[in-house]
Amino acid sequence: MAKKSPNELSFLEHLEELRWHLVRSILAIVVIAIVAFVFKDIIFDVIILGPKSPDFFTNQVLCSFGQLVHVERLCINKDPFQVININMAGQFMTHIMISILVGFILAFPYVFYEFWKFMRPALYHKEKSVARGAVFFSSVLFMMGILFGYFLICPLSVHFLGSYSVSDQVLNQINLKSYISTIASVSLAAGLIFELPILVYFLSKIGLVTPEFLRKYRKHSLVIILTLAAIITPPDIFSQVMVCLPLLILYEIGIRISKSIARKRDAEFEEEGDE
Repeated sequence: MAKKSPNELSFLEHLEELRWHLVRSILAIVVIAIVAFVFKDIIFDVIILGPKSPDFFTNQVLCSFGQLVHVERLCINKDPFQVININMAGQFMTHIMISILVGFILAFPYVFYEFWKFMRPALYHKEKSVARGAVFFSSVLFMMGILFGYFLICPLSVHFLGSYSVSDQVLNQINLKSYISTIASVSLAAGLIFELPILVYFLSKIGLVTPEFLRKYRKHSLVIILTLAAIITPPDIFSQVMVCLPLLILYEIGIRISKSIARKRDAEFEEEGDE
């Protein structure tokens, strides 16, 4: 029996298609989560707890640079704080939660691909050409954001929040759940923010955003970027500047993307006018 085209499917058949895309996506996340659960020593000792150690890559680089320019304050996380657990099932539940999170992050390209396969038949030919490469570029930008958040923002956040003290009589013993939520939220927030060029691309393609609009509101965007940096970083100037710089670069890239799309659209209109 010949397979029906997407336009011939009923509402229930569309739901069935969506169900199988969801099943495959969840299965991919579960498989990777199981692998992450098994290799808990690497996930926790090396990756999760890494940013608070003086041996962490970013901490070593900053310390070496600080010694070079004689700024000792750049040697961060020299005295790693103690992470404690105060709940009976706390470590076990944290182990499961982090395994699922790792599964989602590593399976993100495949999950995005599954949803793209479900949505693609509903698009027109021109819309398909517009979205060509969406899975690849979205995945690359998401992973770049995750790495940026993990290797740069997390060590700075851990150092500031973990070493901050209101009194010498108060000892910092950070709860495991609090520590991990900081690492996870900062990394995921950076991953989502790095999708800005993709968002600008699609908004420019459908005509909601123009390069003139982006240039006009460049100063307003700076305020928004500073606000985002303040939300996902600890309240110190150095961390916020380090986050603002790539966001400003991404915004400028978005202007270039929008400009390129507008130029191509104008060229197409001229060709249609000549015809």
